[in-house]
Amino acid sequence: MPGHKHLKSVGKKEQRQYEHIKESAERSGRYGKRAKEVAARTVMKQHSTKGHRKGQ
Repeated sequence: MPGHKHLKSVGKKEQRQYEHIKESAERSGRYGKRAKEVAARTVMKQHSTKGHRKGQ
């Protein structure tokens, strides 16, 4: 995804989830300037909950 920040240690599906959450939050004005942080934390929480280790 050119021009998009790639989260470390996540796959393509989780990267798409990050982009979707971030863009949705930015459009609705939710979380203000923290939209990227909230999206990243949400995806990483789901990533770890599924039992994935860092780098997988």
